[in-house]
Amino acid sequence: MKIDVLTLFPEMFQPVFQTSILKKAAEKEAVQYRVINFRDYSSNKHKTVDDYPYGGGAGMVLKPQPVFDAVDDLTKEETKKPRIILMCPQGETYTQKKAEQFAKEDHLIFICGHYEGYDERIRSHVVTDEISIGDYVLTGGELASMVVIDSVVRLLPGVLGKEASHELDSFSTGLLEHPHYTRPAEYKGYKVPDVLLSGNHEKIEQWRSKESLKRTLERRPDLLDKYELSEQQKIWLKEIENEKN
Repeated sequence: MKIDVLTLFPEMFQPVFQTSILKKAAEKEAVQYRVINFRDYSSNKHKTVDDYPYGGGAGMVLKPQPVFDAVDDLTKEETKKPRIILMCPQGETYTQKKAEQFAKEDHLIFICGHYEGYDERIRSHVVTDEISIGDYVLTGGELASMVVIDSVVRLLPGVLGKEASHELDSFSTGLLEHPHYTRPAEYKGYKVPDVLLSGNHEKIEQWRSKESLKRTLERRPDLLDKYELSEQQKIWLKEIENEKN
């Protein structure tokens, strides 16, 4: 996968792309990162990328020309239009399902804004996706794009040690992930559940599935509204609800 980032602050990305899984993914040639300062594409002699909004108002607005020209340059040899992602608090709320969609693409371009906002023509004629990572406002789109990139890159084939590492992640199955334990079996009087020490893999999987359902009910019951329960899960859910009562 190719990942291009258009930003006014390219120095923010170097430590992120040179750390942990994102670095390993590049070393394995699963992904190639390019960080572009779109100020370099400004046709203005002073290299300005923003201007006052028509109609008045506070703040500055990103001009269309530098962004249009940067995207044209990055895609001039493309036969297939890449996903061009605008990081914006007005966008679609980001989910694991969206991460899985992006992970199937060959080329992603992220546009990171600053100032008051974007010229609307960027939204209307350049981008394919507008993404928000939550109902709050950041100084710019850089941190938000890092979140999305991290969530996508870890899904690429061969990046994580085991493919199942992400298949059972919270939200990937539609439910929250089950609890995890490791050695020692007892610590400060707190014990690992006996079933995990039993060696009975069938019972362990049943315990994990039930605990996943329990955790979802306790922490994100809204997820169950759109989740299709199996007959066994319906039985477990009744058991869990009876235990609460």
